[in-house]
Amino acid sequence: MKSKIAQAIQPKYLPVAVILTNEKPQGATQFQENKFGCVAAMLNVAAKGRTAAFDRKTFGCPGGGVGLGFGNQYTNFPGRIENFLSTGNPEFCKTELGQKLVQQMPLLEDGEHYLKNPEIAKKMVGSMPMTDVPTEYVVFKPLENVAEDEVPHVVIFLANPDQLTALVVLAHYERDGYDNVIAPFGSACQHIGIVTYQEGESEKPRAVIGLTDITIRKMFDKDILSFSVPYKMYLEMEANVEGSFLKEHGWENILKRNQNV
Repeated sequence: MKSKIAQAIQPKYLPVAVILTNEKPQGATQFQENKFGCVAAMLNVAAKGRTAAFDRKTFGCPGGGVGLGFGNQYTNFPGRIENFLSTGNPEFCKTELGQKLVQQMPLLEDGEHYLKNPEIAKKMVGSMPMTDVPTEYVVFKPLENVAEDEVPHVVIFLANPDQLTALVVLAHYERDGYDNVIAPFGSACQHIGIVTYQEGESEKPRAVIGLTDITIRKMFDKDILSFSVPYKMYLEMEANVEGSFLKEHGWENILKRNQNV
């Protein structure tokens, strides 16, 4: 599946399709069953040309299970997710289980301090659009490798500031209003997964800027953010490439600047 948008903005990495399916693609990269892994790392894998697959036993971590849409996996988070996101849980880390886990996850004790206290963090988690996808697998696949009989759920671009600017403008090209793109708080996998899934269910879906998750920033180039689009919005944006600013001199000058880097 070729992308007019990608041809116009020329991103460094391939656009990635998120596909919900009951069939695991042959040769797909997958985490080991019930072993730790980061969904964001698999986004990198797909953006570099390979296919990755997840199921309810291979989503890598509770946050990844939540983000991909495998239900509220935070109920299985050791020491409570609201403590981890905020000020930590020293008491849990004194228990036998806690002492074992804190060696691998030191922040269980001290917390990430992304939110001021557990009360605020608990309310934030409670507001997340928890989803249980109706399929066995969630697949990340380079958009160019999507077959004619496959329908993506979400399309993800990894973009630098210039490319992100173009995507934001294109998202508004045929729309009323000024808020057709959002940048909510959350983890990287939630931005590309359940948050964008939820937008796709609305009559007027919005795109989601992500990779603003400090924990995973080191996995990506320092100038890269994600731009996730529900598929029906992606088709709208694709149809608007021709005749838009992407064919005008202003954007062509920006492209030249990126090509000269």
